[in-house]
Amino acid sequence: MRLVSFSRAGAPGRALGAWEDGEILHLAHAAAALEYSERDRAPLATLESLLAEWDRGLPVAREVVERSRGASKGGKSVAFLAAVRFAQENVSLLPPVAQPPTVRDFYSFETHVKNARARRGLPVPPEWYEAPVFYFSNPGALVGHGAAVVRPASTQALDYELEIACVISKKARDVPAESWRSVVAGFTILNDWSARDVQRKEMAVGLGPAKGKDFATSLGPALVTLDDLEDRLSGAGSAGDRLDLSMEASINGKTLSRANVRELHFTFGQMIARASADVYLFPGDVIGSGTAGNGCLLELGPEAHPWLEPGDEVTLEIERLGALTNRIA
Repeated sequence: MRLVSFSRAGAPGRALGAWEDGEILHLAHAAAALEYSERDRAPLATLESLLAEWDRGLPVAREVVERSRGASKGGKSVAFLAAVRFAQENVSLLPPVAQPPTVRDFYSFETHVKNARARRGLPVPPEWYEAPVFYFSNPGALVGHGAAVVRPASTQALDYELEIACVISKKARDVPAESWRSVVAGFTILNDWSARDVQRKEMAVGLGPAKGKDFATSLGPALVTLDDLEDRLSGAGSAGDRLDLSMEASINGKTLSRANVRELHFTFGQMIARASADVYLFPGDVIGSGTAGNGCLLELGPEAHPWLEPGDEVTLEIERLGALTNRIA
């Protein structure tokens, strides 16, 4: 299931939808039209409310989608569709989670680490191989598909980062790496925008990244539930589970980056085990993979493309997850 958070002109707040065939099914409206109880409708209000009751709410959401398909084929199809379905172009897609409790962004693609450090004449530190590392990003700076990303006045070296992220589905602590599936709702695309000149100065001080990242993180366009990706998972439920999904990034329609999620050195099982060690993860927490190999301009160099400028349009695409597009303002 492809779950989206969306808004409509003239309608208050955010809503939870199921996205299929170019249309958004308003799950709460559909459940009401199908006469579900208030208790069953409650988790379908937003993605946050669904995550809060994930084990009970997800089967209800799936049932509503199936029953809505059937209702649309009946005698009341026109009225039903008008009430609960909207064309994609008539809604604004928002970050799937509006303001996660935390956003942890890891550094888990070895090719990216090698390439980025080689640009500065540096080897990969041996400590990198000991355990996955991450930094905390700003949960209040998320932007969705189609939203403008303002280039900070402090930078002349704006970069994109091609990443995949998972969203946590339940409160959990000290999660064994092999049990990662039990706490993951699904996956989405993440663009960890970076002001490289600002970041470089911060890292020279030995603390950061901070303002080199703290201005925008794109997330979306949808959260694809884990069960819909099982056929692309290998590892038989182990800590070594890997998703086989192609990834690419383009600027103004020209593809610059290509990678695959399976190239991760540290798996999501290992990342989640690390993130949850000695602390709780909470529903809605975002775990980013870090940049894919060759997944940013820092790696590719100016010979591939200059730093991003206002007017540039960046699209990240991951197989099965969709395409996340933003224009620089």
